[in-house]
Amino acid sequence: TRTASEIFGVPIDRVDYDLRSKAKAVNFGIIYGISDFGLARNTGVSIGEARMFIEAYFARYPKIREFMDRSIQAAREYGFVTTILGRRRSIPDINSRIRARRGFAERTAINTPIQGSAADIIKLAMVRIYRRLKEEGLMSRLILQVHDELIFEIPPEEEAVMRELVRSEMEGVINLKVPLKVEIDVGKSWFDV
Repeated sequence: TRTASEIFGVPIDRVDYDLRSKAKAVNFGIIYGISDFGLARNTGVSIGEARMFIEAYFARYPKIREFMDRSIQAAREYGFVTTILGRRRSIPDINSRIRARRGFAERTAINTPIQGSAADIIKLAMVRIYRRLKEEGLMSRLILQVHDELIFEIPPEEEAVMRELVRSEMEGVINLKVPLKVEIDVGKSWFDV
């Protein structure tokens, strides 16, 4: 809602579903290197409007453009980019003469530190939670990871302790300038949550 308000110059209380959807498309699209044409196609606005959305986004969030440019430059200089925990991803086509390959490599150079770091964080949290389950002799089991979500099978008597354990391990897994916040839902089936 805040991003939509800032990009489109609309008071927060006037941001509706349509504006939030467009802001989300701009936000995620830019990180993945979307063009004004691609954004127009995805949101149903004109190419001119899409271009204005992208320009407004970078005007409001100039550090994102700086991050993107630094990521591409690092890939060009070193041939790889790294995640928050230091994993490297080789970007062999970053200096390709073939525009499509170079464009894909640039998008990969921007995206890898973001998605790769998210993967680092969730996997580290999973390891820490698994260890705590063993150390504390709990019957609860981690059964599935989907993107940034962990799914557990928990006996009813362990619900309270698991809420605290999962929250503390996931929110405290790594120290960032922006704190990680976890939402926890409980239900008898996946449908219920």
